[in-house]
Amino acid sequence: MPVRKDGGSGVYTRRDALVILAAAAAAPGTALASRRPLERVIPGTSESLPALGLGTWQVLDVPATGPDFDAANAATRRFLEAGGRLIDSSPMYGQAEERVGDILAGIRPAPGAFLATKIWTRGREAGLKQLADSHRLMRAKILDLVQVHNLLGLELQLATLRAAKDAGTVRYVGVTHHVAGAHQELEHVIRRERPDFLQINYSLAEPQAGDRLLPAARELGVAVLINRPFIKGAMIDRAAGHPLPRVAAELGCRTAAQLFLKWVLADPAVTVVLAGTRNPRHAAENLEGASGAIPDAGQKSSIERWFASL
Repeated sequence: MPVRKDGGSGVYTRRDALVILAAAAAAPGTALASRRPLERVIPGTSESLPALGLGTWQVLDVPATGPDFDAANAATRRFLEAGGRLIDSSPMYGQAEERVGDILAGIRPAPGAFLATKIWTRGREAGLKQLADSHRLMRAKILDLVQVHNLLGLELQLATLRAAKDAGTVRYVGVTHHVAGAHQELEHVIRRERPDFLQINYSLAEPQAGDRLLPAARELGVAVLINRPFIKGAMIDRAAGHPLPRVAAELGCRTAAQLFLKWVLADPAVTVVLAGTRNPRHAAENLEGASGAIPDAGQKSSIERWFASL
């Protein structure tokens, strides 16, 4: 935990650090590393999900054996043990869907993961084949969420997914993108199509979705998954070596990544934030960041000022 000896305003002091650690020690079973993530309800349902999900882009695109698989397996298992459920993948993520299936098949009893993936192709037959492949690779007769990836072939693939939902092989349908330039189109799409889920980029470094898209999703009752919460690690690199702001102590955050997650979760439209990792410790720390207090408006502003100063 970064600390400063001089106790200057806006950063952690040793006293701040001791307050957090003492609070954890005083409450058996609630140590920081064992906190369970917040749960958020999928709009229009009684189903809730832990507010931190596991992204699989790159981190689970690994061979079926070897050190990278061993790390991915350990991180996924730690994610589930620490209270995570939603695992998000895509056919465009190389071998990630298959590795999800392999890892979950090796866990007994079955962990009850919420499996999300995507269709990323053009044409009805290609979409049907891709959906069938996702069921096979992830070893799931029922997929919890399938999304039209980056709006490719939107109307045709939405029709395929809605038919699958009617047939009971897909539970929820969604749409995704990962760049701010698509937000205006996404707003039109969710107003017109009313999908169950929307997946978009949103972070301290890419806050544009907070202007119109997130309020629109909340108004329409569309669940929201957030991708790129760390901008592929660039935000964590930017914060490296800098002391955390004082607000981190108020929110129980020990790392910059946890603070970044708290900032995203401060928007009530957000259902689940996706963070990818092959590091078991980071998987647990990310879930810890999705637990406990959520920043109020003043705390959110403090985080923004700190990030801008880096």
